[in-house]
Amino acid sequence: MIKPLKKIFAIALVSIVAIPMQGQDLLARQAPIDRKMKAVDSVALSRLIQFEQMASPAADLYEDWENHYAHRETELPDSFRIDLRDFHMPTDSRVLTSNFGARWGRQHKGLDIKVYIGDTIRAAFSGKVRVVRYEPGGYGNFVVIRHYNGLETIYGHMSRHLVKPDQEVRAGEAIGLGGNTGRSTGSHLHFETRLCGVALNPALMFDFRNQDVTGDFYLFNKKKYARESAQANRLRGVSGSSTGEDRLYSQNSKRNATARSTRFHKVRKGETLSSIARKRNTTINAICKLNGIGKSMKLRPGQILKYN
Repeated sequence: MIKPLKKIFAIALVSIVAIPMQGQDLLARQAPIDRKMKAVDSVALSRLIQFEQMASPAADLYEDWENHYAHRETELPDSFRIDLRDFHMPTDSRVLTSNFGARWGRQHKGLDIKVYIGDTIRAAFSGKVRVVRYEPGGYGNFVVIRHYNGLETIYGHMSRHLVKPDQEVRAGEAIGLGGNTGRSTGSHLHFETRLCGVALNPALMFDFRNQDVTGDFYLFNKKKYARESAQANRLRGVSGSSTGEDRLYSQNSKRNATARSTRFHKVRKGETLSSIARKRNTTINAICKLNGIGKSMKLRPGQILKYN
């Protein structure tokens, strides 16, 4: 009688041990399926987020999307981290002519960078064009872009727009040409960086002299902002008692003469860099260098290119 009981006990023990092992085998077979499902879910979620961002960049900071006003100030967060990694300098000019801050009895809400009429102006970050307008008593021809990092950038006094409202742009894409339109005393780019419609000193984020951003991120903090802005002007702004434009014209007469002789070509349908170079008696390399473009760039009709 004892032996049969031992046999039954042994069989029961094996069965109990086997159940978890079978369960583990089932989980092991299921794991790759679970991973695939998670990957599919992640891709779908990523696409949904991307679609929403394209429809209205930085929607968590801004209540609406409108093409009629340049900026509308709302309450700033106490702190906000701005991602500066997806950047392109809006111009290759390293010459600042006016700081952010008090100027001529009023607040100057951006930086003035010396550019010449026809110089290419580029989007600082990827985003979506919100405003393209002409304002005779202020910005002149200007563009406002809302970026995925929460910033809005404004590009003023241009001679020409190259984008339209609601157009998606990538960092570095040409959006206009340098000019002297609106309330301006000389050709330059008026460049603003705004968060929730409030102007922040671009020198906190952009170092035009070194053609770079100040870091991968800028952490805006209400309590520290005024001190940091003043320090940024000292480090990266215009110094001295005379205005930047006064010094600029006295120090750059050679460049002024060169700028006056600059010539432009308007791209026609079917033209290539090679055909333009032959027509204008120059080289593809020279055109690419003058315009900051690559040899493989696809030209579009109406595009303006410098060729000498």
